Amino acid sequence: MARPVRPPPRRRPPDAAIPLPYDERRGVFTFATGLERSLPAVVQVTTLGASRGPTSGENEPKPLQSGSGVIIDARQGIIVTNNHVVDGGTKFTVDMTDGRLFDATLVGVDKATDVAVLKIEAPNLSQVEIVDSDTLRTGDLAFAVGYPLGLDQTLTMGVISGLGRSGLGDAVEDYIQTDAAVNSGNSGGPLLDSRGRLIGINTSILSGGSDPLGGTGGNDGIAFAVPTRILMFVVGQIREHGEVTRGKIGAVMGSLTATRARAFGLGIVRGAVVEDVAPGSPAETAGLQKNDIITRIQNRPVANAGSVQATVGIAPPGTRLPIVYLRDGHEHTTALTVATAEPVRVAVGKTAIEAFGAQFQALPAAPARDETAAKEEAPAQTAAQTGVLVVSVEGGSDAAQHKLTAGDIVTKVGEREVTDLAGLASALEADQGMTTLTVRRGEETVEINVGE
Repeated sequence: MARPVRPPPRRRPPDAAIPLPYDERRGVFTFATGLERSLPAVVQVTTLGASRGPTSGENEPKPLQSGSGVIIDARQGIIVTNNHVVDGGTKFTVDMTDGRLFDATLVGVDKATDVAVLKIEAPNLSQVEIVDSDTLRTGDLAFAVGYPLGLDQTLTMGVISGLGRSGLGDAVEDYIQTDAAVNSGNSGGPLLDSRGRLIGINTSILSGGSDPLGGTGGNDGIAFAVPTRILMFVVGQIREHGEVTRGKIGAVMGSLTATRARAFGLGIVRGAVVEDVAPGSPAETAGLQKNDIITRIQNRPVANAGSVQATVGIAPPGTRLPIVYLRDGHEHTTALTVATAEPVRVAVGKTAIEAFGAQFQALPAAPARDETAAKEEAPAQTAAQTGVLVVSVEGGSDAAQHKLTAGDIVTKVGEREVTDLAGLASALEADQGMTTLTVRRGEETVEINVGE
């Protein structure tokens, strides 16, 4: 009797999908194996300081706010969290998942990226494995870990919804967007990949009626994390110098919008517009001019002005940055070398001024009107055309800290009226020390003190 011939085993094609992690003993799909290695490194951070309300005369610091953090160096006890978690604190404590509680020392902060570094002295710590965020792809699984809404350590899952997000505020922005549930208290906690490796630090949410920076609203499925590409540069600078030293390129940037794209006759709406170039700056040396449209920097696509700021913001002085830009609809390439940023009170360009971390330009010319309409116009409406426009504010700068915002119109410096850029430059240079700016913001007028 002939033996049956068994068919050869079927080989899985090289491109066949790899099955989800499966626990045969329990009969469930799970990512626990990779994630459980990282969870002990996720901590709760409590910030204490002087009470913001009525006091009873006691001098003991009171809890101000709490958030999350993650240990990235167990041997040195280095913890990364958000600046807004530790802001205003005089004392910091760290709760571990094993029940231990330690006092922490603040090593330094970077307000422009909302990153803070703490240090604890403790034995037997765990640390998270770190992966390069440039390897991420939209659609990757992502896990947010932290201590939201007063709960104990909580893990939520989602996907990477987008990469390179910016334009959310005046900061060094290149965020990872995820729909993993992130709520108040998750701030500073890690965003992990499906193997439990660190890809970013959760820093902000968009939620109906909430503060976009870790606010009080509920999760709407839109959260943002600082990617490890930026995070590790910032942490390295803080650990080495206690602060972040950034270079400059000497260009004022604006974002390309649909309206501006039509004005330029372009069929694209992604890019950064060169608003002004400082004389003798790296941007001028590289040949950039006003109204050039930067579309790529250091081989990365440029979505808006924030994309350029994010790349320059982590480029040490001396770094050579390749640039692709459009001029009159034609593509050109160049490269600029990042220069050392020297503290200058007022930097005057051809069509813009920079001071206190804010950029100022002349107000756009009012549309032409017939003489009859001009005579009938109220004096207050005519006066509203005077002043100097704030076009951007650098995150973490003196201007940002004192709530000067893009779109404000400066009408006075101290007691001096300001009607144009020349007048603003003259007034700022003459007014040393703390300066009071009177600005028009919509229908209201406010005073802002800068230069303290």
